Formats: sequence, structure tokens, C-alpha cells
Amino acid sequence: MTTADLYAATDRHFSRTRLWLIGLPALLLAYLVYIFFAFEGPDLIRTADGDNARILLADTVSHKVHVSRDNRDGSIEVAIEGERKGRYPEGTSPEWVSLGDVTRIDLGDGHIVTFGADNATFYEVPGYGTIAAQPSRSAGANVTLPAGPVPDWISASRNRLVADTEAGRFIVTRNRTEVFRYFAGWELFFFTLQSPYHGMSPAALVAAAFNGEAGAIWNDFWTNDMWRHGEVAWALFETILMAFLGTMGAAMIALPLSFAAARGFSPLMAVRFVSRRLFDFLRGVDGLIWTIVLSRAFGPGPLTGTLAILLTDTGTFGKMFSEALENVDRKQIEGIRSTGAGAMMRARFGVIPQLLPVLVAQVLYYLESNTRSATVIGAITGGGIGLLLTQAIITQKDWEEVTYYILLVILMVFAMDSLSGWLRRRLIKG
Repeated sequence: MTTADLYAATDRHFSRTRLWLIGLPALLLAYLVYIFFAFEGPDLIRTADGDNARILLADTVSHKVHVSRDNRDGSIEVAIEGERKGRYPEGTSPEWVSLGDVTRIDLGDGHIVTFGADNATFYEVPGYGTIAAQPSRSAGANVTLPAGPVPDWISASRNRLVADTEAGRFIVTRNRTEVFRYFAGWELFFFTLQSPYHGMSPAALVAAAFNGEAGAIWNDFWTNDMWRHGEVAWALFETILMAFLGTMGAAMIALPLSFAAARGFSPLMAVRFVSRRLFDFLRGVDGLIWTIVLSRAFGPGPLTGTLAILLTDTGTFGKMFSEALENVDRKQIEGIRSTGAGAMMRARFGVIPQLLPVLVAQVLYYLESNTRSATVIGAITGGGIGLLLTQAIITQKDWEEVTYYILLVILMVFAMDSLSGWLRRRLIKG
């Protein structure tokens, strides 16, 4: 080959290389652009609501206090998160709410809301003016705004007024007038307003515990009606139990069945074929599909979620274990056979020790993974922390509670990861 031919071959090689280096990224970029428009990305950007995102973020890291007046009978209620379990006793309120014939609510920075007689309500907004409302059944919200254009933070109609300011939210309907004020932190996380330990400093709580009140303090925390710590702990235990029973049950079923599917251990081809197709069927149906089918058959509950995990993992473990069996060292098995050992003894001392590292590693990995899956399955079957999380999201409950459940799920996964790693080291490395 001449020098000219070598140069030509080199140029062709680099040309093909440049084509791949440029063509593949360009193809990937074109695909991503197609996905962006096919999945209606422009519509998503156009309809995104920054105010809703801001409110959601505020709800996850803070709580709000509701001051509400029933416009039908004039009764006033002050409650954290608007829940009756977090309601202040009648006649009491936070220091920024002054109850009386005229109720004055100081939202800070000059924002003042006044509940007057005959359902009259006034909201003084610095730099804008006073928003007045006198709701009634015949006139609706009956809102009067300062002269000039209506700002974006006010939504007003005949029957409803919503004003979102940096100090809080002000809502008026014909039946109810409500003021929200946000505060950082998760109020009533430890004790409710009805507990004698609410508002006590950590030092005072420690002193009370050493004075013989430790049991009462723990009971008030554990039975907290707002945050339900006892119920949440049981839900976490249910989730872990679903994952554990499903994973371990699948491993115990799949291990003996894998011998029937492994070449070299099952001499009949028909048995191997049927066993392999059974594993394909079980793992071919997703765990969520099994959950829906089983809940239809057996009803909702943690046991249904456990069975769904068991069926899916039986197929997965069966395939992995049978492939591991086909790759074991036959010399070790033959050595044990030479001692006159039967099939069970050969499997016990010649096969299982070789299979154990794969078995332990895979089972513990799937146990960790199924802990996450059990959260989603529990949301469908009605068990575990997944149910509480779904209820909080669907009912638009306080989003700090949703954050609490998500953090617990993450901590649970961290704990299972650490535990499975420790067990792998202990069992595999001795």
C-alpha cells in the first residue's frame, strides 16, 4: 500500500469518526426536541403557576393559623391549619388576634384585618388602601375595593374574594370570612394545644421528665392528635413488613423451583421449559398490576401488597437463581458425590455454598428496593405509610404533613440500605 493510499484510508477513518461524533449528538438533540413538543412542553410552561408553587413550598416548611368567622351566626374560631384538633379553646387566641365585639387581627407590617358588627370586614393593606366586605345571602361577598385597577393579587367576584399578600391570605364568601397567617416550622408537632406540655421549653421538659412525668410527656407526644406519631410509626412498620415478607417469601419459593429450571439439575427439558415460562409470567407482570388484580380478588390490605411483591420477586429470583445454578463449579459437586452423598446432601454442601453469595446479595438488594416499592403498593392496597401519604396528597391536607411522610420514607430507605449492606458483609465475608 502506497503512502497516498494510507493517507486516504486515514482520512476516511477520521471522516467516519467525525460523522459519529457529530451525528449521534445531533440525533439525540433532535429526539429530545421532538419529545419536548410531543409531550406538550410549551403548554406545560405556559400553564405553570408560580404562585401555586410558592404556596406549596411555603406549606411544606411552615404552618398557617386560620382565624375564621361564620357569617351565619357570627362565631369566631382560631385554629392551627384550620383543624378542630388544633383549635384554640374558646375565648383564647394568639397575641396578634384580639377577640371581642370587634375582632382585630394584626398580620404585621401594617396589615390589619377587622371583623366588625353585621359581618362587616375590613382589610387595611399598606400602600393600597382598605378592602371592605359585608357578606350576606342576598348580596354575596359584597366587596368594595379602593378606586383604580384591581391588582393581580386580588381575585374578586360576586360571591368570593381572595386577597394574597406577603402578610397572609384573606378570603370572603357569603358564609365565611377567613384569614390565614403563615409561620415557619411545624407547630403542634410535639404537643397539641390541649397538652399541659405545649409551649414548654426543652429545659423545662427535661426537668419535668426527671420529676416523674416522663411517661406522661411521652404519651402526649405519641398520641398527638394532629401528627399521629403512633399511627405513622405503625404504618412504617407495616411498609417494612410488607417488603420483608414479600421478598423473603419469594426467595424461599424461588430457590427450590430454580433447580427445576436449571440445566444440569433438571434432566427433563419439558420441566425446564415450564419452570422458565412460569418465572417469565410472574416477573413479566409488574408488581402494581399484581396489586390491582389481588386487591380485586382479596380486598385491600397489607397482605395483598405482600402477595404482589412475592409473586413478582418469585419470577425474578427464579430466573437469577437458575442462571447462577447453571454456572456453579461441577467439580465441587462431584467431590461430594464421591463420598456417597445423596442429592439433598450434594445440594446442601456442593451447591448452596457457591450460590449463597449471589442469593444473599440479590435478596438483600431487592429487600431494600421493595421497601420503596411497598410505599407505592401500600397507596393502592390501603396499607403502610403509602396510604397516609396518598390521603394527605389527595385531600390537599397540610403539605408539611406530606413532607413529614416523605422524609420518613427516605430515612426508612437509608436505614434499610445500611442494614442490608451490613448483613451482606457479615453473611458473605463471614
